[in-house]
Formats: sequence, structure tokens, C-alpha cells
Amino acid sequence: MMHGRFKRGLLLALVMGFVAGPLLAAPVKILMLGTSLTQGYGLPPGSEIPALLQAKLNAAKIDARVINAGVSGDTSAGGLSRLDWSLGDRPGAAVVELGSNDALRGIPPAQTEKNLSAILAKLKAQHIPILLLGMMAPRNLGPEYARDFDSIYPRLAKRYDAMLYPFLLQGVALNPKLNQRDGMHPNPAGAKIIADRIFPDVKRLVAQTAGSHGH
Repeated sequence: MMHGRFKRGLLLALVMGFVAGPLLAAPVKILMLGTSLTQGYGLPPGSEIPALLQAKLNAAKIDARVINAGVSGDTSAGGLSRLDWSLGDRPGAAVVELGSNDALRGIPPAQTEKNLSAILAKLKAQHIPILLLGMMAPRNLGPEYARDFDSIYPRLAKRYDAMLYPFLLQGVALNPKLNQRDGMHPNPAGAKIIADRIFPDVKRLVAQTAGSHGH
């Protein structure tokens, strides 16, 4: 009798699991850890890069949610210091956009690389697929600084098997029509170009997550 009851209970559990499984599937959380470029400094609500990416994911019927973890003025050290807190959201994928403020402050590239390496190592240890958004140093810092800084991103992407978008501001940097008056932060038109260009990589990033489920 107990044997029969156990079998019926097991069958019920299997049926309930089968029915509830698809209903309980949660969207893939994409942690976007970055600076003011991620936060959306000076942009109207909804025109920040994470918001634009979210709209594109929705339009493509990809079940994913972008978490805007951008902090204006943040350095690679700042990003590293708040990473554990950001991982509390249990993201399934991560986009890392850090280093631009390091270069603006003239922080030694070796220090920036050490911080970014620690961030990528933590993400890798948790089996979180990574898209690393590369940056380039301002050329007024000299050729040696620029060479050392620019080479950080491809080197780290290779070391941690991360996807790399070589230069986040490609096609937008130094174009007055695509930037705010400060000449450093993209305006809505510039943000749209950036989101359009990195979206294919974001789609591939979601596809790398074990729990990804586009429709």
C-alpha cells in the first residue's frame, strides 16, 4: 500500500514539475557593470544604453532583463568594490564597461588591468558569460600610456575567454553631433548607435547562458 502511494506521489510530483517548469522559468538577468556611459549620464529616461538594449531584447522576443549597474565617475577599482553586491541579483550574464575614468585620471594601466582582471576572474568563477566593452585612452596622455591602456582589453578577453567589443564609442567618439556638450558622453543619437552596434554581441551573450530561452 505504501509502495502504491509512493508511486502515485512520485507521478504527481513529475506531472506538477512538468506543468510548473515552463511557468517558473525566469528571464536571464544581464548585469551591466559600468560607468556614466552605462548609467546614462545626461540622457532622458529610456534612452540609456541598458534601456535601449532592453527594448531591443523585448522586440526580438528574447527573455532577458538588463540590470543597469552603471555609476557615474566609477573607476575599475570602484566596479570591483561593488561587484559582490551586484552579484546578489544572481545574474546569468555580465557586460563589463569600466576603465574610461581610470584613463581620464591617468591611473597606471597596470592597476586598471589588475582590477578588471579581478572582476573577470570573479565572474568566470561563477560561470557567468562575459561581454567586455573595450575602451581607448585619450591620446593626449602620450603614445606609451595609450599603447599600454588600449592593450588591456584584448589581453583580458583572451585570458578569461570573454567576448570583446573592441571600442565602445566606435563611430561616436569625437563626433559633436553624437555627443553632449561635454564632448565625452553620448547624446540620445549616440547612445542609439552604441546600443545598435553592441546588440548582436548581447544576443550572443544571452545564448551562452545555460538558462537562456529566446522564443
